[in-house]
Amino acid sequence: MTSTSVIDELKKSQILELLEQGKRIDGRALDESREISIETNAIPKANGSARVRLGETEVICGVKIQPDRPFPDTGDKGLFICTAELLPLSHPTVETGPPQPPVIELARVVDRGIRESHMIDVSQLVIEKDKSVIGVFADNVVVDYDGNLFDACSYAATAALLTSKTPKWNWVDEKPTLAEGEETDLPISTIPVSVTMGKIGNHIIVDPNGDEWESMDARVTITSDSDGNICALQKGGSDGFSQDEINQCGEIAVRVGAKIREKLKAAQTGSQ
Repeated sequence: MTSTSVIDELKKSQILELLEQGKRIDGRALDESREISIETNAIPKANGSARVRLGETEVICGVKIQPDRPFPDTGDKGLFICTAELLPLSHPTVETGPPQPPVIELARVVDRGIRESHMIDVSQLVIEKDKSVIGVFADNVVVDYDGNLFDACSYAATAALLTSKTPKWNWVDEKPTLAEGEETDLPISTIPVSVTMGKIGNHIIVDPNGDEWESMDARVTITSDSDGNICALQKGGSDGFSQDEINQCGEIAVRVGAKIREKLKAAQTGSQ
């Protein structure tokens, strides 16, 4: 066992010992997320953007909106694609190069939560059926990492989409033509909120920080919509969850998500 793994084991033992007492290393309740800060319009040149700080984790998301080819089987719907990238400065373990599997999973989980909630009514993003549609691309960049990128990236992408403006294009001479000066809000139907929970021993905690993330036996990310319906779930880690634990996590995700949704609404209206 290396010195690093010894330190990790000692840290996990300390975290587990505190959890047995109903405490966490940063003083939060087990079902309490870290402080959330949301700044919209963080990138003036983007169609929409947001900077989110979840504790010490910081993410910037920029939205780009442009004409694109529809998928062959969905010519009557626009596109939504979400990506994620970790800057090398965000954490000592991050290196340059192709995205690693955890980063690919991060982008997919965030994408799925937003997509499956039907946050954007993509049926309204059609320029000419089967020929040209509007593509919405949300790109997350992690600036500082201290655990739970799933929620930080999801909140950043959601806040950026909520404040995005889409230009209008007309179909002229068999190509999309920009209608000068015309911009509208994206067709938003709901506000999805993901809540990630970690399992350490027999304890379930909301929004694990960096030390807790490294100590988890399992994790689950659950996304709910504005009506409290669960629309996406992703499990990870070496351990599992019982049926009762999954039910508990679902209830926590809806309850905690409702509070976070209010913060996203406030950021949308600029009242935060």
